[in-house]
Amino acid sequence: MAAAALLLLALPFYLERFWLQAGLFAMAAAIGAIGINLLTGATGQLSMGHAFFLAVGAYGYCAFAGDGGDGLSGLGLPGWLAAVGAVALAGAAGGLFSPIAGRLSGAYLGIATLALIFIGQHVLFNAHGLTGGFNGREVPPLSLFGVTFDESELLVAQVPFGAAEKLWYLGLALVVASALFARGVLRGRPGRALNAIRDHRIAAGVLGIPVARYRAAAFVLSSMYAGLAGVLLALVFQRTVPEYFGMLLSLEYLAMIVIGGLGSVAGAVVGGVFVSLLPQILNRYSDALPLVSAPGTGGVAPGEASRYLYGAAIVAVVLFLPGGLVRLAARRPTRTVRTPAEER
Repeated sequence: MAAAALLLLALPFYLERFWLQAGLFAMAAAIGAIGINLLTGATGQLSMGHAFFLAVGAYGYCAFAGDGGDGLSGLGLPGWLAAVGAVALAGAAGGLFSPIAGRLSGAYLGIATLALIFIGQHVLFNAHGLTGGFNGREVPPLSLFGVTFDESELLVAQVPFGAAEKLWYLGLALVVASALFARGVLRGRPGRALNAIRDHRIAAGVLGIPVARYRAAAFVLSSMYAGLAGVLLALVFQRTVPEYFGMLLSLEYLAMIVIGGLGSVAGAVVGGVFVSLLPQILNRYSDALPLVSAPGTGGVAPGEASRYLYGAAIVAVVLFLPGGLVRLAARRPTRTVRTPAEER
């Protein structure tokens, strides 16, 4: 783990911009996947509206940090305060929906959260003064500890660091903090309560666990994780567009936690990296891969091919590896102890 940490810290010195941006997308996906894993994997609540809360985080940051110079609404807050406000706004949106989440379960909750996607898309496309409509809005750069995360160069060991390099370290810090916090929640008393609710809701209530309160709290916490992922995505994209935060994004997040491993923080990270990097790698090497062609050339586009592949990965995981990809690392070869008689 120490070697992996050193490698991740050194990568901005050597990688080109494409791979840095791909890594940043993977970090944002990992944060969002941790959030939905707390909700679906640990608590057993099916959510189809995760993309809605990512949109709340992304557009909330733009609205809080924007100064109105582009003709759109903005409060002109400092970047760090705007990011905190956007995460809080996503949590508040989850809190408004939490009474429903605390009482519904299974497919009923999934259908109810699916309505959030349609409501969010309608608002994003039609609230032009706030979201910019179809064209979206530019994302103001974040300033933190005297460092502005824009294209202005910052020399580190005589190496010029641009926006992608600076955001890389911010993204790493956010992923580590998010993973450690979620791990602490799952290993503590709240995690045991959430797992009890997932395994048998009625029995958990008999034991004295306030089921509705814990389910609502899990929904709010998951929404805040999604809001943080949305802020990081906005900073990486540098422009928010409504069509990105649609139903397909929510389905991708469900695929992440199934492929990586339900109920596991490490599994959420692994699944987020796998699902987010796959289409970008296919797009990068589409000319050299069979059956994959560049978008608009008539063949299978990289985005479609990636969905086929991680769809097949979901089927393979469900059938042959129910614990997800993270269980592969947990497996260790067992050593057979032979008795002296067997050795003779």
